[in-house]
Amino acid sequence: MSERVTGTVKWFDSSKGYGYITSEQGEDVFVHYSAITDGGLRHLTTGEQVEFSVGDDPCGPLAVEVTRL
Repeated sequence: MSERVTGTVKWFDSSKGYGYITSEQGEDVFVHYSAITDGGLRHLTTGEQVEFSVGDDPCGPLAVEVTRL
């Protein structure tokens, strides 16, 4: 598993279940609601601080095991 990184939620559409996180390195990372591991909550709020691992996806970097800070 890749190392954990922190980032800020750039935007998240709760009705569609996905959005983007900007990592501390400045990279935009796609996030799907199924990757959020916090107590059953399946949405994120713009500006929220999170920690996650980065997985590989054919379309680009993908956030996995996302937790709120």
